[in-house]
Amino acid sequence: MEITIDHIRNKLTTEIGAVHVEVEDTSPNRCAASFKVLVVSPQFEGKPLLHRHRMVNSCLAKELEVIHAFEQKTLTPEQWEKLKAQ
Repeated sequence: MEITIDHIRNKLTTEIGAVHVEVEDTSPNRCAASFKVLVVSPQFEGKPLLHRHRMVNSCLAKELEVIHAFEQKTLTPEQWEKLKAQ
């Protein structure tokens, strides 16, 4: 399986109902071994951070088997709007 930025973005959008996703390949050679993501989803409403991260990890379970490093930030749409306003 080839893991690309678009693949990760599409999967998070489809499976978690993300309304905004930013994905960055942070591998030194851009070799798809390390990623940083920002995921904004209404499904995160009322859920603690650990549960949100588990949702993302479950969504990307197959991909995480071959990704060496994965950093994530998970926000509700309200939190995202507040962050953008700063």
